[in-house]
Amino acid sequence: MAEAKTIKVEGNVDMDHVLKIAFATSDLETINAHFGGTKQFAIYGVTKEGFELIEVLHADASKLKGDDKTDFKVKALDDANIMYCESIGGTAAAKVIRAGIHPMKVNEPTLINDVLGKFQAMLQGNPPPWIKKIINEKEA
Repeated sequence: MAEAKTIKVEGNVDMDHVLKIAFATSDLETINAHFGGTKQFAIYGVTKEGFELIEVLHADASKLKGDDKTDFKVKALDDANIMYCESIGGTAAAKVIRAGIHPMKVNEPTLINDVLGKFQAMLQGNPPPWIKKIINEKEA
């Protein structure tokens, strides 16, 4: 079985009240990878006050077959709240959702910092109900 490797980043984010957002990326700067094909995720902690890279998750599932690839990646992302990617298949999206992770797609390669800035601004205002639900679950 493949093993996910995590590089933790020392930071200042209060992990008890942070939303964890994973980004499928090939360069750690851009959302530019398919969920099933990505070999790494940049995982950020986001609060109203800011955002910070908290880990880089290396999740190369290329040696696995079939559903094992998806199951491996979903398990590796187990504590993420939201996952952005360029594309994701229907079966994989269903597994991600069942794991309590909200999959989000971008239509074209998008800078991670741009998404994080918009997300932080949204948190400072009136977030949509599904984001409020995640926040309330984290604070419970």
